[in-house]
Amino acid sequence: MPRVSEAHLAARREQIVEAATRCFVRNGFHQTSMQDVIKEAGLSVGAFYRYFTSKSELIKAIATEKVVAVVATVEGLLRQEPMPPLLDVLEEVLGHVDRELDAGGAVRIAVQVWGEAVHDPEIAAMVSGIYGQIRAATCALAERAQRDGQLPAGTDPDATGSAIFGFVQGYILQNVTVGRIDRTTYLNGLRGLLGMAPA
Repeated sequence: MPRVSEAHLAARREQIVEAATRCFVRNGFHQTSMQDVIKEAGLSVGAFYRYFTSKSELIKAIATEKVVAVVATVEGLLRQEPMPPLLDVLEEVLGHVDRELDAGGAVRIAVQVWGEAVHDPEIAAMVSGIYGQIRAATCALAERAQRDGQLPAGTDPDATGSAIFGFVQGYILQNVTVGRIDRTTYLNGLRGLLGMAPA
């Protein structure tokens, strides 16, 4: 039997992740069965379970993929010399959220996962680990902004980074539960809180 290439395995795994994303966005986490995802992916049961054995594994794969992209965006901005203004960086991150909302709504799953984390220890541990990466990136962002003179010398980078992370979560939550909010409007609100002139 010919050996299956790594590229084929990766493509098949991505096919399943995309199918699960569509199902979860369309019907919700609880209303989606593994059989629903298998049917959406167009695979046999045996082929499917070679990659994933539970909905939690699928959620982790989806969340990890999206979080890696956000962290990569922040880390890329951190490498720039000089680093762009802090709110410009935040605008770039929120722009990434907007693109995800427009491209099938995968970020909508985040709100479902947050709800599950309240009473499911396995998902809670997953959320803590995965979203902890974003908070760590925003704390690094605040530390760099302080070093570059964008924030006062006495600023606590961890506290500031945690607040920035909260702004991102708040943006996601409002877009998913209340209705789309204009990114410029949201950022101007933050500028107002910080005593800065609107863009």
